[in-house]
Amino acid sequence: MAKSGLKEWFKQDWVDIGSKKKDGSFAKCGRTKQKKDAKRKYPKCVPRAKAASMTKGQIKSAVSRKRSKAQGVGGKPTNVKTIVKKKNGQKKRS
Repeated sequence: MAKSGLKEWFKQDWVDIGSKKKDGSFAKCGRTKQKKDAKRKYPKCVPRAKAASMTKGQIKSAVSRKRSKAQGVGGKPTNVKTIVKKKNGQKKRS
């Protein structure tokens, strides 16, 4: 049985799949200061293990869906599904 819960969630290494470094790795999740990171677009964060298992198409799809939504509405972060499923229950290929 897989461990779950908030404690396990905090232990995971979260990365921003929307910004890849030159060496091919992903940047750490989040932004330091808005003015300093003004050129950096809104992050789409997932655990490093999840990012490694995603295809380029899935990453592109998830990032574009996140950035197409209005961010910070009502002071709350905007969440979108990382992998969209088709109506028949299968994963959507991007």
